[in-house]
Amino acid sequence: MKIHEYQSKQTFAKYGVPIPKGRVAATASEAKEIAKELGGRVVVKSQVLVGGRGKAGGIKLAKSPEEAEELATQILGMEIKGLPVRKVLIDEAANIESEIYLGITNDRAARKPVMMVSAAGGVEIEEVARLTPEKIIKVHIDPIMGLQGYQTRDIAAGIDLDRKYWKEFAKIAQALWKAYVASDATLAEINPLVITKEGHLLAVDGKMLIDDNALFRHPDLAEMRDTDVEDKAETDARKYGLSYITLDGEIGCMVNGAGLAMTTMDIVKLFGGSPANFLDIGGGANAEKVTAAFRIILSDPNVKAVLINIFGGITRGDEVARGILTALDEVKTDVPMVVRLVGTNAEEGRQLLADADMITAETLVDAAKKAVAAAQKGA
Repeated sequence: MKIHEYQSKQTFAKYGVPIPKGRVAATASEAKEIAKELGGRVVVKSQVLVGGRGKAGGIKLAKSPEEAEELATQILGMEIKGLPVRKVLIDEAANIESEIYLGITNDRAARKPVMMVSAAGGVEIEEVARLTPEKIIKVHIDPIMGLQGYQTRDIAAGIDLDRKYWKEFAKIAQALWKAYVASDATLAEINPLVITKEGHLLAVDGKMLIDDNALFRHPDLAEMRDTDVEDKAETDARKYGLSYITLDGEIGCMVNGAGLAMTTMDIVKLFGGSPANFLDIGGGANAEKVTAAFRIILSDPNVKAVLINIFGGITRGDEVARGILTALDEVKTDVPMVVRLVGTNAEEGRQLLADADMITAETLVDAAKKAVAAAQKGA
């Protein structure tokens, strides 16, 4: 889950990262009042969950409260990469001497978090990595031991940071590490961390990605979710505890179990079809969940057939069949359905579905072939 810049910086500040004075405004008049409080010279920053805000004109420097109001009016009326700007962050302008990139993310290959730092801050780190990878210092962090003092010193030396800033830099690096761990983040990034002309370090921009699987531990962070950037179907699926990802195929897939769902998608592809989604309804395939799943799958206009692949382990096959029939009483559709049921009471379940004139299959290969044929017929 992505959170906005102002939310990321507020989270960093809780753990000791210095950030500029500032507040969020939803209207131009609010922006003007905040600018007055901050002394007039401020940065007006669009709050949307995409990169390239500056290039798109979503970040502007204002030299007075009146100019801040004017710029906020312009920015609040913008769309950046298709996303509407609903809020602007009004930050006190910093006197920037130089810029540093400082971030922590997961290195899955090393099975450890990695801190990445570069003296080429203020630009996209991907560009630095592509053009001048030698400018990025990487240090892996033992998740049990945490970030060590010698590591921050090595990093500071590696980017040729003036020794007078080492102590302050170490405090900020440790604070960012604490924020990363405490928030169950997969990314915590300050870009740029600036050295001001007054001789201080300041995080003037921030970005965080939070692990969705850990949000049950962080209701405060879960409330920060901005659904503007998310697929509506995926947002709806979350309400019902469904794991759903929109794809660009024509065969809707409803499966219980993530591994089985991946296998189902592979088999569909093998026989010439293309999955329209990944959907794991979980172990308890009750009528409410199945109904919600059908509604979400059929909201995709590209879906020409639906393949339902259920393994009845905890859930009995006849109960799943009744759930499917109940759901289809509510969600009316002409889209052909192919159901493959195996496991406990599978025969009874298949018979219930066959009696309702649904297409059934005993094997996944048979089900995939039938779903692909049905989709091609309906194309």
